[in-house]
Amino acid sequence: MKIAIFHANECDKKKCTSFKLEKLNKAYIFRKLNKIPKGAIVLNPFSEKAVSIEDKDLVKHHGIVGLDCSWNKVSKSEKFFALSKYHRSLPFLIATNPVNYGKPCTLSTVEAIAATLYITNFKNEAKNILDGFKWGHTFIELNEELLEDYSNAKSSAEVVEIQKDFIDNH
Repeated sequence: MKIAIFHANECDKKKCTSFKLEKLNKAYIFRKLNKIPKGAIVLNPFSEKAVSIEDKDLVKHHGIVGLDCSWNKVSKSEKFFALSKYHRSLPFLIATNPVNYGKPCTLSTVEAIAATLYITNFKNEAKNILDGFKWGHTFIELNEELLEDYSNAKSSAEVVEIQKDFIDNH
């Protein structure tokens, strides 16, 4: 399964999870927007459709594309988001990376990709992609109940409902 990352060169390379994924041969980085793999799920925080088990075949056959850019500049990445028809957002999860530890919905690129893999029932692949990050196992441990609930949802709408119920009750 292909893991691709569009890198906007807006981060500290020493802390960048994308560069580490590439170094570990778990993803490849591209910098030209026309290189987005056709049919891949593009992680887009502005998408109205959440990633779900419905996306399993797309992930399996075409992969996942993450966007590595500053959270402060993500809204300026509209050009990136216009290049594919398979955009998906991630539901509520807590970051465990050292930069955003404990913050909801501010995941690193590796956390976002791992969450997508987990939710689409590629759980071993999700754990594998987090290997090599000292804090990687913590992401799944902290979010395990939600990740399991999301992965058992039958549709994007059900994922959103699980997220809503969680937020309303916490």
